[in-house]
Amino acid sequence: MSVKFRLTLMNFMQFFIWGSWLITIGVYWFQNKQWSGAEFGVIFSTMGIASIFMPAITGIISDRFINAEKLYGTMHILGAIVLFCLPLVDNPTTFFWVILLNMIFYMPTLSLSITVAYSALKNDNKDVVKDYPPIRIWGTIGFIAALWVVSLSGNEASSNQFYIASAVSLALGIYSFTLPKCPPLANKIQTKTFVDALGLRAFTLFKQKKFAVFFLFSMFLGAALQLTNAYGDTFLHDFKNIPAYENLLAVKYPAIIMSISQISETLFILAIPFFLRKFGIKYVMLFSMLAWVLRFGLFAFADPAGGLWMIILSCIIYGMAFDFFNISGSLFVETQIDQTMRGSAQGLFMMMVNGFGALFGSFASGLIIENFFTFADQSKDWHNIWLTFSAYTLVLALVFPFIFKYKHNRAEVEAIKAMNH
Repeated sequence: MSVKFRLTLMNFMQFFIWGSWLITIGVYWFQNKQWSGAEFGVIFSTMGIASIFMPAITGIISDRFINAEKLYGTMHILGAIVLFCLPLVDNPTTFFWVILLNMIFYMPTLSLSITVAYSALKNDNKDVVKDYPPIRIWGTIGFIAALWVVSLSGNEASSNQFYIASAVSLALGIYSFTLPKCPPLANKIQTKTFVDALGLRAFTLFKQKKFAVFFLFSMFLGAALQLTNAYGDTFLHDFKNIPAYENLLAVKYPAIIMSISQISETLFILAIPFFLRKFGIKYVMLFSMLAWVLRFGLFAFADPAGGLWMIILSCIIYGMAFDFFNISGSLFVETQIDQTMRGSAQGLFMMMVNGFGALFGSFASGLIIENFFTFADQSKDWHNIWLTFSAYTLVLALVFPFIFKYKHNRAEVEAIKAMNH
């Protein structure tokens, strides 16, 4: 099998695992377990908590001690065990600790999968900016496939979603040990400082203004992504409480409607190489911020009947909002750093997006919604919730161009790529 096909299969299973439960866990929580909304908020914080330290730690380990593909496989096998045990939990407090353990194993695999893919492509003399996005598309397709499998099989509120995720996680864990070798490269450094010895060299990137600002805004955009993950499906489900909407398609099958967002991703992923080379990371990230403004703004005025077109358009725009900072960001990091710290640099990027960003988005939105947009009967003022989120990303879009001074230099990018080959 070709390297591209092997990486494609890896990406498909990587995101199938996440898609099996990420969007539908809220339905399982409220309808199956009938636990409270206040306790549910902390469940999504587990992604942020795990991402603060695990991607950075596993990145350092893969740079210095263990082949990235072996570490990647081990994480998935351990995650499969935890996912299998999750349906056995019968109280929300224990559920939090078990889902946190699962996230400790799963979240670092996001950056490890990138490390494995970039290493394998470069060793096969491929261009990561050109060849990685079409491979990454299959991760999105895997996420969509999982959503459809869970939704059409009637398992949105069932514990079966975790068994499905567990089975695929185990399969991917075993398969990972057959992937192209991705050995540690940091040991090739001839002159080692104390920082090098600890595997912390990626953190010195914060000394460079372009990276400091890039990581800061990555965190803020990570918060925006968390808002979509936590509230998108719940927003559509809440329309069932309104008699005029309860039997509409978007209310009966919200996970399928939300999967339009992932379908859109597949289109925008293909556009990334063109936009990165034409405009550079500064404008690509700005496009992402403006897309988030529209994503949330359309939700604010949408409904499942006459406003269904706004829900669908919002889901289409999501592709640009997500891809143009998440995937483009990882490619930017790859083309700007020394390959000997590839794993830890990608882990650092994930730490800012899915760690600090997710925690900031989770806790800030929870407090804001609870204190300002929750009615006496515990229903939500979704119109003003989404307008607030839209205003937040608009502020980012207005400030970002004046702070991020990095100038796109195509020659520099091509030279760095050539050096890394």
